[in-house]
Amino acid sequence: MTNQAYDWAEIAEFFQNNVYRNYANEQTSILNQWYPVTANTANDNFYYWWQAHVIDVLVDGWERSGDSKYLEKINHLAHGLKAYNGNTFRHNYYDDMEWTALALLRVYDHTGDEWYKHEVMDLWTDIRTAWNDNMGGGMAWKKDQLDYKNTPANAPASILAARLYTRFGSEDDLAWAIRIYEWNRENLVDPATGFVWDGMNRLGDGAIDRDWEFTYCQGVFIGAGLELFAITQDNRYLRDAKRTAQASMERFVDPVTGLLPDEGIDDTGLFKGIFVRYIKLLIDRSPEDTQEWANILQRNGERLWSFDKDPAAAIIGPSWDKKPEGPVQLSVQLSGLMLVEALAR
Repeated sequence: MTNQAYDWAEIAEFFQNNVYRNYANEQTSILNQWYPVTANTANDNFYYWWQAHVIDVLVDGWERSGDSKYLEKINHLAHGLKAYNGNTFRHNYYDDMEWTALALLRVYDHTGDEWYKHEVMDLWTDIRTAWNDNMGGGMAWKKDQLDYKNTPANAPASILAARLYTRFGSEDDLAWAIRIYEWNRENLVDPATGFVWDGMNRLGDGAIDRDWEFTYCQGVFIGAGLELFAITQDNRYLRDAKRTAQASMERFVDPVTGLLPDEGIDDTGLFKGIFVRYIKLLIDRSPEDTQEWANILQRNGERLWSFDKDPAAAIIGPSWDKKPEGPVQLSVQLSGLMLVEALAR
């Protein structure tokens, strides 16, 4: 995944520095939603889970560079996010808490700081209350809609449980990881192709949202399979991950340009970046047969960078095939940064 014409580490550092320059809000210790800041910033929605992905990309930068400035930003943001959220990381949305726990667990991995472990375990205690018998089991999306089950609430929870087992050895966590994964696989994965559907019973009618096709859902299911394969060495999990990756390539990658799609703004602005994170993990875990994916990520990065060489801008649009225009949301910027960090690392 390297190309001598592109210093991806330098490019990643460029975007990392500009994320804080463009989006930081020193009053709240969290990052603003827009760059440039909109006139009604005070009334902008607070996207809790975007901040988790800020922590994640800062950990990416830290792993790449070893620069302590990243740890300083992580600590500042993590404590600020807890304070801004009411002095807790607990939240109405289970998937949001899962992303926060995954990010904080990565920080703990590098620091051994017990504060991060405590917060992860507190989140995990609350996250487990998502499982209920509606729709035959599975993790609910949010606390005030317990009968709506979706991949965004299940696959990241399986990833989290598997990683907790790997770090701390609780067999109960491994059982959770497997149970959640199997429910997701049986209920929200197309048995014919391996393509992952978003959710079921959103409108209370038991229906699966088969027309909601997102890179995000593919990425997190791939990630869950890879974590369980690493633990169990059961090849079924790896086969599942590769099958979903192949379905993703056929569904989402433009056959002419090799580019991933524009999935819009707001929450969907994060989807491509999350997908890239777990495709990168697949490449790392199975390099012998994922060269095509490595080439695809390279092409996407090259195309993105061709539009972002101006240090005065340093913004990334929702399409990696166009020059970004107008205000850019943090979610969209983070997706592009995840791609660049994946190429750098």
